[in-house]
Amino acid sequence: MGEEFTRDFEQKSICLMSYIRYDSEIVKNNGKTDSQLTSQPHCKPLGVLWAPLWHHFGTPPMYPHQPSPAAPEPSAPERSTPAAAGAAAEIGGTTAAAAPAFSPLYQQIKALILQSLQHGEWKPSSAIPSEMDLAARYRVSQGTVRKAIDELAAENLLLRRQGKGTFVTTHAEHHAQYRFLRLYPDNGDLLSEGPAQRQIIDCKRVRASAEIAHLLALRQGDSVVQVRRVLSFTGAPTILEDLWLPGTPFKGLTAERLRADNGPMYALFESEFGVHMVRAEERIRAVLPDAEQCALLQITPNTPLLSVERVAYTYNDAPMELRRGFYSTNTHYYKNSLS
Repeated sequence: MGEEFTRDFEQKSICLMSYIRYDSEIVKNNGKTDSQLTSQPHCKPLGVLWAPLWHHFGTPPMYPHQPSPAAPEPSAPERSTPAAAGAAAEIGGTTAAAAPAFSPLYQQIKALILQSLQHGEWKPSSAIPSEMDLAARYRVSQGTVRKAIDELAAENLLLRRQGKGTFVTTHAEHHAQYRFLRLYPDNGDLLSEGPAQRQIIDCKRVRASAEIAHLLALRQGDSVVQVRRVLSFTGAPTILEDLWLPGTPFKGLTAERLRADNGPMYALFESEFGVHMVRAEERIRAVLPDAEQCALLQITPNTPLLSVERVAYTYNDAPMELRRGFYSTNTHYYKNSLS
């Protein structure tokens, strides 16, 4: 029994080695397949033995003297195009890596549209080309463009208007002025309450501390613009804010310029400095005010405040603002919608 088992094992081992030899000879045999080389019924070609690993790792094993296998022909909707290959273009001063081969085509088109937004080809509140024009530009189907635009619209980077087209979102529009503000009045809403009255306390250039530099992706000691202001609603001081902005993109920002503008601050950043805030992250905690905060917000030392630290980002997730706000909740509450 043991002798028979050994003989059978040896036979299969020889068979396996022989098929390794056959596989390495495929190139010399003018492309003969494994099935043409198979001669023993109890043995499988090496290609079949390795097939589960091909599926797991994405590429077949390499044999001696065998050229790299050609990539499978992509299906028509997912085929890459010369324009889509340009997704490795420069983004934010650095060259992005080429999109991996398995990246869906609509994601590549989304990256190209984002590049155009970042480079200012389409300004906030302006219309982008139609889906048909973008499909022709990138040499893809309208369905692929539509899927890319759908994702950008879900991320609040683009806005669809029925019968008018697709537009770049902006903080200048009335409904978007308080897009990142989550403080609501006890009675009514932000729009019915009317715009906040702004008092610019200070605007100066300072050197970034280690903490500020880290949050804004700068180097310690880099120039930043620091702004302090108070927002009042219906005459009551409600929010005290300290802002830090990278010095280079906001060169020329002064207290006088801030006081002269009556619109939302983010709209000013868009129109005057070409910086479009597209998303933000916040951290919230309850604190007690110090003496200066009490004076500016006209509250007592035992009045609790909401401390809201926000980092706002532009395209390509580049941090462009650190904002620390102290919210009085005597007549307001913080509201956030989750889904």
